[in-house]
Amino acid sequence: MLTIDNLEKKLKTEELNSLYLLYGEETYLLENILKKIKNKFGETIKGINFIYIDDTNIGELINNIETPAFGYEKKLIFAKNTGLFKKDGKRKSAELSNVKEKINEYITNNVKLINETTVLVFIDEEVDKRQKLFNTLDKNGVVCEFAFLKPIQLEKRIHSICNAYKVNIDNITVKYFIECCGTNMQELINEIRKLIEYAGENGKIEKDDIDLLATKKLESIIFDLTDNLGKKEISKALEVLKNLIYAKEPIQKILITLYNHFKKIYYTSLALKYNKDIITSLDLKPNQTFLVNKYKIQSKYFKEEELKSILQNLRDLDFKYKNGLIDLQIGLEAILCRYCS
Repeated sequence: MLTIDNLEKKLKTEELNSLYLLYGEETYLLENILKKIKNKFGETIKGINFIYIDDTNIGELINNIETPAFGYEKKLIFAKNTGLFKKDGKRKSAELSNVKEKINEYITNNVKLINETTVLVFIDEEVDKRQKLFNTLDKNGVVCEFAFLKPIQLEKRIHSICNAYKVNIDNITVKYFIECCGTNMQELINEIRKLIEYAGENGKIEKDDIDLLATKKLESIIFDLTDNLGKKEISKALEVLKNLIYAKEPIQKILITLYNHFKKIYYTSLALKYNKDIITSLDLKPNQTFLVNKYKIQSKYFKEEELKSILQNLRDLDFKYKNGLIDLQIGLEAILCRYCS
């Protein structure tokens, strides 16, 4: 298996392989790789030397490989979300299982033919690595997982983009940018472009620019609200809440996010108390590990009983709201004020 970085280097310096399996949640980088493969392949004409396969016509894959790319040396086939790599459930389709077996057998026995005539790219969100077809592709082709990037990888890519436009951004500001805007590469690209335009060539992106221009994730804003709450700065906490509502963030979503946030703070306090691993306790993904320190800091603002009380108050508010006993915004403001009183 190749890393994303190694696959990008390989596409720059080497000829295309004949077999690829690209999968994972980081769809922005995956789609970029598909564009690079298509550009490197050269001229494509749909239905002639460029074929698109999905779950509706996966049974035609072998026939498409064997049909000549009339007028062209090779054929490019994208087989996306075909269902071939999913785990076999109790109610697995006999037809799909049969197709899967045939394709695996065909590729195993016809690697030389495929190398001469085809560039076949399988694309999926997730795969079962125990599948025979996965192992066949891993043995005979290029397999790459597009998992969400870790913070240090995101920082490196943001620095690279800024450098390309001759815009400066220091390490601390990059970290703050990711904390505010999340870890989705497509969203980060959109936000950094705004900041690059604002800073201009030879300019520098500052923390204040991010606060002014970037669209912060709800989770990041909830961290700000909790910081203010922990410091007993109720007016600032209420201002953050009102700004969220003014920005048309659904009040129910704010309640759910706030509840989940305080639950994670509570779990963090328990992990610290009993010397447990915080990443495991919070079930954080590799791209979320930078949040550990923030949760640790915020857990120090609150006593264990206070966190239990806040969580119970939020559950009670949800019950009263659903039964028409209270306005959700007023209830949230009351809970914040009650803690700071």
